[in-house]
Amino acid sequence: MIRRAGLVLALAAAMLPGAALAQQSAPRLKARTLAQLPLPLPAPYDATRDARKDIDAALARAKKSGKLLLIDLGANWCVDCRVLAGVLELPEMRSWLARNFELVQVDIGIFDRNLDLPRRFGGAPLQAVPAILVVDPRTGRLRNRDDILGLGDARLLQPQQMADWLARWTR
Repeated sequence: MIRRAGLVLALAAAMLPGAALAQQSAPRLKARTLAQLPLPLPAPYDATRDARKDIDAALARAKKSGKLLLIDLGANWCVDCRVLAGVLELPEMRSWLARNFELVQVDIGIFDRNLDLPRRFGGAPLQAVPAILVVDPRTGRLRNRDDILGLGDARLLQPQQMADWLARWTR
């Protein structure tokens, strides 16, 4: 009887908005090493963008879709940021990200812009990049408040390790 009740609860939870995120595991990446990333590495951080406007729009989309908001704070001069961006651009990662997150890539300049953005979601001011903010759109709070620098040494990680780290926050 307890097993059946647990199954009923699990099925009911699966029907709630955002519940699909609870079942997500990281995609299996074909690129096993950083040497297998396409070159040149992407330079996705655009200093001309209005980060707050981009984040507000992505947060609205995330609320509507039940996805999480993923904010990638970085700079094109940062090797780790560009390595991470290269992994995020892998085809299997792009499709997985699109199913699970609304992604916004934010330029921090030379540590002279957008440094206060983590505070908006309950985090500490930015100290290093790349910094990843995983925001629950229902609460507006960080899921990874104590681990925003988990991919900070991207050049020392393998692509699958980065994918697995991101998947942790979909549970």
